[in-house]
Amino acid sequence: MGHLRQEVEPEEVGLDPKALARLDQHFAHEVDDGRLPGCLVAVSRHGRTAHLTTYGHRDVRAGLPVETDTLWRMYSMTKPVTSVAALILMEEGRFGLDTPVADFLPAFARPQVYVRGPGPTLRTRPAEGPVLIRHLLTHTAGLTFGFYHSHPVDALYREAGIETSVVAGTTLAETCEVYARLPLQFEPGTQWNYSVATNVLGRLVEVVSGRDLDDFFAERIFAPLGMKDAGLCVTEAQAPRLAELYGETEDGGITPVPGLPLRGRPRFLSGSGGMVATAHDYYRFMEFLRRRGELDGVRLLSADTVAAMTSNHLPGNADMLSYGSRGHHDPGKAGIGFGLGVSVVTDPELTLWPEALGTFGWSGVATTTFWVDPHHDLTVQFLTQLRPTGSHSVYPELKRLVHEAVTG
Repeated sequence: MGHLRQEVEPEEVGLDPKALARLDQHFAHEVDDGRLPGCLVAVSRHGRTAHLTTYGHRDVRAGLPVETDTLWRMYSMTKPVTSVAALILMEEGRFGLDTPVADFLPAFARPQVYVRGPGPTLRTRPAEGPVLIRHLLTHTAGLTFGFYHSHPVDALYREAGIETSVVAGTTLAETCEVYARLPLQFEPGTQWNYSVATNVLGRLVEVVSGRDLDDFFAERIFAPLGMKDAGLCVTEAQAPRLAELYGETEDGGITPVPGLPLRGRPRFLSGSGGMVATAHDYYRFMEFLRRRGELDGVRLLSADTVAAMTSNHLPGNADMLSYGSRGHHDPGKAGIGFGLGVSVVTDPELTLWPEALGTFGWSGVATTTFWVDPHHDLTVQFLTQLRPTGSHSVYPELKRLVHEAVTG
């Protein structure tokens, strides 16, 4: 197991201790008022952790505290890892960004695109072009999630048994076959829609590499980067350190809810959201990205590939607000584009909270988040286990309070 540790005093790397104390006080109030179970906050600069706080409980009922080796369900913070897996194979010459997905997953060979109408009146047409690997990495493939309830195609996902991203009881390969039979919301490459695309990308990694996704992660990413606890399941030895998952109640409180990953190897290996990891594990992954593909003498990707991954790939340098499909017209997406598996700040003047140009990262549904700010040479992660009913105030306040702490 790995413990994240503070390595340097904040002042030594241009961080204000008083501002960091305000950050801690804010989230302590969130926990004390019953809005969060517990949390871990880590701020690192120039590759050294300068602020590390744990507060509250990983299991409220049992009175177990958050510790530096607590295991967290990362949910969608799995997606950048799956994207790195695909980029490793791309660098090996197995495919290119503009390779059709159907070259490896034939079920995607003849995609249909939504035209009009709901339910039984729904009409489709053949897509004008193929779904490309680029489209999976950038969430511009036309795939969706069933839980959006904002488009007739979302309803088809639910009818097919895909409320979240998996058909119950199936494997990754079997669920991807179901995705392929459903129409796309739009012509590939013409809009941005956060979706099940990264599960398809995970299946692509399996087919191209000839390895199950969890084995590929373990051998090609986790072991080389020293991510000792990371995986797509929780072992019996790890189980006591896994934080409980909570849902938000109508009055703003919290209550325990079921959550993945479960103990033992799952039947469905989710490249979209199946990873569990410690703060130390994800710090290692962030450092690998901050250092442009290399960590402690181990290089998994070239600097050029990481630069491409963390650059905006939406046409015309568009942001997720202007290029987003129905359901993504959220002011919080203004000034933020999308790269190959991560969001990227393209215009700090448009963002709702302080962001530096080029900052990249992503979040998970259990209110976990990370970002890397190349301009300030800063990495931040916030870990808790709360599935909110709507938008939680954690992210804007975290961004504001960290911004206030940077002094140079």
